[in-house]
Amino acid sequence: MRRRAFGVVVAALSLVTILQPMPGWGGQRAGEATGAVKGTISFQGVKPHLPEISMAQDHVCASLQTGPVHPEDGQVNSYGTLPNAFIHIQGRGIQTYKPPSTSVTLMQRRCEYVPHVLGIMVGQPLEVTTEDPTTHNIHALAKENHSWNVSQQPGSQPLIERFTHPEIMIPVKCNEHPWMKAYIGVTTNPFYAVTGDDGTFTIKNLPPGEYTIGVWTATFGTQEKQITVEAGQAVTADFVFRSQ
Repeated sequence: MRRRAFGVVVAALSLVTILQPMPGWGGQRAGEATGAVKGTISFQGVKPHLPEISMAQDHVCASLQTGPVHPEDGQVNSYGTLPNAFIHIQGRGIQTYKPPSTSVTLMQRRCEYVPHVLGIMVGQPLEVTTEDPTTHNIHALAKENHSWNVSQQPGSQPLIERFTHPEIMIPVKCNEHPWMKAYIGVTTNPFYAVTGDDGTFTIKNLPPGEYTIGVWTATFGTQEKQITVEAGQAVTADFVFRSQ
């Protein structure tokens, strides 16, 4: 009987361990039924004219390029969709989530920021690195968070920063190279996405509930919609932006 009781206790403890919140997903239990939201960010109208960027002021930057470079703000995919749109979820039903310990990287490569648009959670480390043999200056123009302006020499160690408040979006520029731009979306939950070359997005593992889904673009403005997410289902939320 004692052995059997011991086995029951061990099993119970194992179950408790299994049901603990997953790292970085505070409040969500392993195995909890969730839903998803997916969609396409489309564009209608005349595509903006994007002039070629001249990097002649820094011969190192110019030498790193193998062809013409154009601004990423205002780009439209060949499919008539938008890249670099930041999609984020808000709602009363979303609990406070513990930020991941893994960092998000903002790279300076060939005198451009990579990626152009990124998302990160409050408290999650941002690692700014450089591959370029020239000096950069990273200037984060935050309003709700601490702004910072730091130079980074070639071969320098990564710069580590954290944000303490949600903010959509934080512009980042390089004071040395005015064409360099990036944008950071800071959220309190892991439910965000950035569109790529096909202009689509998918956000998974959403607890069932009613939410506001927002879309930000650097050139064409923002939009919001109300959605209802059900367990085991994927709701579609498409957006259309037009030339301004």
